[in-house]
Amino acid sequence: MSIVVHHVPADGPLLRTEADATDLLGSTYGTGAEMIAIPVGRLDPDFFDLSTKVAGLFTQKLLNYRMRVAIVGDITPYLARSTALRDYVLESNRGRQLWFVADDRELSDRSGGAA
Repeated sequence: MSIVVHHVPADGPLLRTEADATDLLGSTYGTGAEMIAIPVGRLDPDFFDLSTKVAGLFTQKLLNYRMRVAIVGDITPYLARSTALRDYVLESNRGRQLWFVADDRELSDRSGGAA
């Protein structure tokens, strides 16, 4: 079963705050999107440092509104620095609400071909 994915443009300001997440939700209004795909390059680097709580607050805002989230791109450098992040990514990818994927092809495969 495929889902409707809203792709955040690669160009634009860094995303960090709950207000940024709310703005993303607004950009999907009326589109039927069930998931937001966010390029890694759009996320503030603090997102990948779990001690800052940026990732948790940002994604929780989206998930509270029943919007699934895909972080799209290479996060290898961040994973190399943090066991906690590696565990977070592995656990997230087991579920259906938050995924970390390497590229749009992997997202399309996981989401049923609609990415």
